[in-house]
Amino acid sequence: MSRTRTDALWILAFATLVALAIPWFLWGDARIVAGLPVWLWWHIGWMAVASVVFYAFTRGAWDRGIDAEVIRRG
Repeated sequence: MSRTRTDALWILAFATLVALAIPWFLWGDARIVAGLPVWLWWHIGWMAVASVVFYAFTRGAWDRGIDAEVIRRG
């Protein structure tokens, strides 16, 4: 995959994470599941998703725009 396309996909992934971080559609919802409000479960799940995406980012695109070899040599 080309660098431009990969960059665009990472930007889209992080934009999606930010856009759905606040569950606007759950505002005013008083449902309780396993003793916690549904909106809190959303945040717990979303933090898990964000952790997986960030882990994938560190494995593949972390060095984008940085000359990692120069940094290692000092």
